[in-house]
Amino acid sequence: MHLIKLNATASTNSFLKELSVDSSLDDFTVVMAEKQTLGRGQMNTVWVSQPYKNLMFSVYVKFDDFEIRDQTFLNYAVALSMYEVLIGYDLPKLAVKWPNDILSEKKKVCGILIENILKGKSIKASIIGIGLNVNQESFPEELADAASLKMVLNKNFDLDKLLKQIISKLRMNINILKDKKFEVLESAYLNVLYKKNIPSMFKDTQNVLFMGKIVGVNTSNGKLQIELSDETIREFALKEVSFA
Repeated sequence: MHLIKLNATASTNSFLKELSVDSSLDDFTVVMAEKQTLGRGQMNTVWVSQPYKNLMFSVYVKFDDFEIRDQTFLNYAVALSMYEVLIGYDLPKLAVKWPNDILSEKKKVCGILIENILKGKSIKASIIGIGLNVNQESFPEELADAASLKMVLNKNFDLDKLLKQIISKLRMNINILKDKKFEVLESAYLNVLYKKNIPSMFKDTQNVLFMGKIVGVNTSNGKLQIELSDETIREFALKEVSFA
């Protein structure tokens, strides 16, 4: 691991992306920031994090033979890596909320943003951004669904130790991905997917409520598969459906 530590940056993903344009980066180059001024989440959302309390970092991963059509399995590998590290700390009711938020007791403790560098039909490299709420003790009212490891377990954590554990687990799961053992990643991901096979109330983009249950993910397009009360299955892209 080649680690670059920054006191502050707008976004570790943006910093690493710009660095990759100007430099030839080693596999698993990691950029970590104590403070982000413009942290980003999925679909242009903002990632809010108190400086010096949390882990905010991005990892550059190189691929030799990885097709764009298989990118859902990359998402599985990254989400599983975070889950597998955190389960070792006995966080209660830990789960992966599709596509890659990590929840403990229904509160979001970790967010993931993956941005790919493409070449033809292949992914040349990926920039994997991870925000893990670690030692922060409170969040603004508008982030009522957020929590940190300290808030859940009532103790402080060593950020450097956590980072090393995450990178080690990520290497392991990325190697499974590079070996094209996609079914291993899929099985493990679906096994920890939040609310899978549990009847739940959902809301679509038109604010229409409906009952259904999550049954899987379409690996060709990454869409969430929800079985409706008439036993038909509908697929939803990111931000097209939410829990009511």
